Amino acid sequence: MNYSEDRKKEIEQVLYNVIDPETGLSIMRMDLIHQLQVSDMGRVSLVFRPSSPVCPMAYALANSIKSKIRELDWVASVSIKVENFNQSERLEGLLNG
Repeated sequence: MNYSEDRKKEIEQVLYNVIDPETGLSIMRMDLIHQLQVSDMGRVSLVFRPSSPVCPMAYALANSIKSKIRELDWVASVSIKVENFNQSERLEGLLNG
């Protein structure tokens, strides 16, 4: 395994601890995280797809995702793209702005 693969696994493990309060399931188990990428410079990017276009927990979950990843000391930046959500642009702006 190379550096970025190890780091991806580390992020996946951290994100297994983010639980959707509506379902009681991990966001990883619900398959809400896609296209996770880690650069050698510690830049993390991913796509977050809430469980529905009107998911009431999308904002809280997205903030939890970002803060959990930022807790890792090697992470330089986190960029989150939001798909399949009726307020994707607004949420992305809050996360990445």
